[in-house]
Amino acid sequence: MNGRMTFCEACRKDVAYSVEGVSMKGILKGEEYNYTGKKVICAGCGAEAYVAEIEDENLKALYDVYRQSNGIISLEKTLEIPQKYNIGKRPLSLLLGWGEMTFSRYCDGDMPTKQYSDVLQRICDEPAFYLSLLEENKGNLKSQTAYEKSKRVTLELLGEQKPAASKVDEVVDYLLFQCEDITPLALQKALYYTQGFYYAFMNSFLFSEDCEAWVHGPVYREIYNRYSNYRFDPIESNDEFDASVFTDSEKAIIDSVIQNLCCYSGKMMERFTHSEIPWLKTRGNLPADEHSNRTISKETIGEYFSAVKQKYNMLTPNDIENYAQVIFNRSIKS
Repeated sequence: MNGRMTFCEACRKDVAYSVEGVSMKGILKGEEYNYTGKKVICAGCGAEAYVAEIEDENLKALYDVYRQSNGIISLEKTLEIPQKYNIGKRPLSLLLGWGEMTFSRYCDGDMPTKQYSDVLQRICDEPAFYLSLLEENKGNLKSQTAYEKSKRVTLELLGEQKPAASKVDEVVDYLLFQCEDITPLALQKALYYTQGFYYAFMNSFLFSEDCEAWVHGPVYREIYNRYSNYRFDPIESNDEFDASVFTDSEKAIIDSVIQNLCCYSGKMMERFTHSEIPWLKTRGNLPADEHSNRTISKETIGEYFSAVKQKYNMLTPNDIENYAQVIFNRSIKS
């Protein structure tokens, strides 16, 4: 006995029951199939009883036999695909050029056609085939992040060495992991402040990329291009991140920037940068709305943030809070 109860129609009361394996027959799509199912037996009178969960299992067993007989991918294999390739159900449907909810329906038990089943079976069995689809149809995806995450895992499945991430990519990934609802605008300013304060404390730059003095503040062009499709919307967050890629000093500075500056909106941080020497000096006499690709020199960034550290008597990265409060108060008064 399993200790669970069900209602017995013969006894007209709730009873304990047992479950037996039995041979069953079922008709699906006009064909009869034999399969092994389960029968619920009332512990009191021995009559057959009904348990919804057992009936669901029997139906699945019938569908499994049908799938096997007709060369349709199993439900288990279907569910394995998004986990294997680190991609969501809806993005996978879009990648394959199907309706956005098609793959989700298959994961809920709907039966795919033989044509769609063959595609899914090949994807499940052949990472190289999936990678070719990912590269060919990546334009179907709404998120560049979804493409990058899935490609990284697929390359690992193929045994290819994952390209070493650049330091700026590691910082971006960490910011997306730690910050909720970070927009492309806020991401750009977080990178700028990370670079500046890292120099102030360590007398070297964290990453080699240069930023440009755009209308809306400092911008790292390659990172902008990567996430431009999000426009004013938050970027899809990272589900995991191995912070061991950072030294203790690197992590302490980035964490302080997140805590003390990323708490503000992208527009507010834009206002911060518009009052600071690096952006102002690089823009010069340009009209406020004129586009520019002028590079904000690392020397200017380093000099400015070193002066900030000295002026506000910053002894540890936690002291970035002092500057953040001052510049916020200055911005809301201007």
